[in-house]
Amino acid sequence: MRIRSHSESHVVELEDGSRWQIFPGDLDLTLDWKPETQLVVEPIEDDVSTHALVGAGAKVRAIPEGESWPVAEVKSILKEG
Repeated sequence: MRIRSHSESHVVELEDGSRWQIFPGDLDLTLDWKPETQLVVEPIEDDVSTHALVGAGAKVRAIPEGESWPVAEVKSILKEG
């Protein structure tokens, strides 16, 4: 599925209208995404996210827009690097 909008670095909207928040530690992996980038949404089991967006040689953790990140887990992951 192609990207409809990626004007905010932490949110991507896909052509089906779904909007996804990108995990803060994975934002650097999205820098090369363009409107023609094909992404696949995959459900995953992860401490901080429910889905992964896969494409352009990257797999980034994501949650649906409007949901909240589990703060303690995010801080722990970001602290570990």
